[in-house]
Amino acid sequence: MRSILLHIFDDDLKAKTQVALDLARAFDGHLTCLQAVPYEYGVPGDIYGAVVADLLPAIRESADALRERVEAQLAVEDVAWSWDYHDGTAQDHLLRQSSLNDIIVVGCHEPFRKGPSTLAEVLALRARTPIMLVPPKSNGLNYGGMAMVAWNGSPESGRALKAAVPLLAKARSVVLATVTEESPEGFDLPAVEGAEYLSRHDIACSMVELPREGRSVCEVLAEAARAREAAYLVMGAYGAPRLVEAVLGGVTREFFTRPPVPILTCH
Repeated sequence: MRSILLHIFDDDLKAKTQVALDLARAFDGHLTCLQAVPYEYGVPGDIYGAVVADLLPAIRESADALRERVEAQLAVEDVAWSWDYHDGTAQDHLLRQSSLNDIIVVGCHEPFRKGPSTLAEVLALRARTPIMLVPPKSNGLNYGGMAMVAWNGSPESGRALKAAVPLLAKARSVVLATVTEESPEGFDLPAVEGAEYLSRHDIACSMVELPREGRSVCEVLAEAARAREAAYLVMGAYGAPRLVEAVLGGVTREFFTRPPVPILTCH
């Protein structure tokens, strides 16, 4: 994970930046700050662009001020970094650059709107690169702490596990957590197979079964992560690509709305 792509937007930016810096330090990596300015969001319904044209100077000024603020912070950090500025939507540019980056760091709040980040949802389902979803109150990423992996035997959980190997190798301990009675229909790859896969990468882990007891899967995993003081959670992003690619499953969307800790995920 030596190439880290950070989405620059003033949504939980302090938390996102700290996690990205911690990742760069952990792997002696390079941080690419991608700032996309989506002018079309400035005035919905302005068909002829007249209002947008009037607002462009103010929008650029705001973007430049944000860049100056972040660059001033990065200038005193011991991390290699670069800045990539684009006009247009962050989604398009992050997807384009995802192929040559090892991880994408994003926030869980939706720019310009209330609710969970559709940007994070789209990236999780369409990018072929894992994302790190950062809660707004995160103080960074303790990559040497305890890591929890949400396991349900599905291909998504397997791919997330594989994507997280470089990070899991630095963890103090790793727990494979399975919520009982929640394996997707047709997928029954046992947790021991995930543990054996990690052992081939010299990563020891313990396995735990968590009873659901009438709670949502998200509630069970979040409570377990907090009780064990997990530094981060690894989980697959479950969606419905046959129907609408950007529609996530209920468990994934619940986590994306209120992540208890930083979440490494991919589809």
